[in-house]
Amino acid sequence: MTVTVTVRAEHPNTPLHHAGRVHQRYLCQPSTEIAPIPGAPVDPDFLVRYARALDDGGFDYTLCPYNSSAFDPFSIAATIAAVTKRVKPIIALRPNTMYPTVAAKQLATIDQLSRGRVVVHFIAGGSDQEQAREGDFLDKNERYARLEEYIKILRRAWSSSEPFDWDGKYYQFKNFSNGVLPVNGTILVSVGGSSDEAYRIGGALADIFGLWGEPLKETKEQIDRIYAAADSAGRPVNDRPRIWVTFRPIIAETEELAWAKAHRTLELLDMNKFNPFAGKAPANGTTPQNVGSQRLLDIAKRGDVHDRALWFPTVTFTNARGASTALVGSPQTIIDSILDYVKLGCELISIRGYDNFNDAVDYGRYVIPGVHAKLTETGVEN
Repeated sequence: MTVTVTVRAEHPNTPLHHAGRVHQRYLCQPSTEIAPIPGAPVDPDFLVRYARALDDGGFDYTLCPYNSSAFDPFSIAATIAAVTKRVKPIIALRPNTMYPTVAAKQLATIDQLSRGRVVVHFIAGGSDQEQAREGDFLDKNERYARLEEYIKILRRAWSSSEPFDWDGKYYQFKNFSNGVLPVNGTILVSVGGSSDEAYRIGGALADIFGLWGEPLKETKEQIDRIYAAADSAGRPVNDRPRIWVTFRPIIAETEELAWAKAHRTLELLDMNKFNPFAGKAPANGTTPQNVGSQRLLDIAKRGDVHDRALWFPTVTFTNARGASTALVGSPQTIIDSILDYVKLGCELISIRGYDNFNDAVDYGRYVIPGVHAKLTETGVEN
């Protein structure tokens, strides 16, 4: 089993901080969930600095996220790929925003430019309101059905330059030929979610399946559902999706300092929870449509801390706005917590902080080496 570490390349103008960073703010003007700056532009110098910090810090992947009002992830990914040597950009893509034949070429183009490092993460769409902002009025079940068709088209387009026709429910075209093929024969496909349809489609078609951080018991139950879907689709055991789980570590030198930092982070999240520049959607107390957020909110009702250090007040204060469960503690506590999930079968561990760049640097210094050392001790491939 290969265990890799990923980070989200959130807002490309977030600054750098020293203990546990994922991003950093651009120069002296950070824009993060805890210190949002309205209308902050991309800072090219910061983005380059951030990307190289990930390369230097031992990160394997970085997610370039998608939002209807945010920066284009393809452009961000191409920039990251151009200034790094090892980190793999994961490009988030909603099928309603790009025709699949166009996506096949664009993804393969960046894959060639990066010498085979591109991954695509598909978002079926968890909010009717967010989807409608860009003209998508399909219901959730149809969005997943469209995603299934979309992935199948990409797989075919990447397999050969031979012309082919497609006559599906959502896409129709004739005699399409793709002259831009991926470096390694295909591009890894990631799917995420916690609904039955997500399990079915991801289990059948995905190379990677993304989950938000839940307690160990619930995570194991979700992994079992994904694997069962893969088995039902006829995939062999050695071809099941790799499991990717995301956390928001809050790290400091000691447990006491880490918990003080966590509570201060919570205060800042609370101050900015209605700020549209702080996250994907207003944390207005209404029940989210997506099952993943609903699950997190239900678990939060059972207590603040689960397992070793999984902290849920960040979920409650943001109304489960995206991946929001925190791991809180000293570097060793964070290392041990990550290893708990590795033992469950999670191969990609996504860690991103609230003080983005600074947290990423700290993770690279104090967490990733410790995780790799422990895996080496136990004979697991890093």
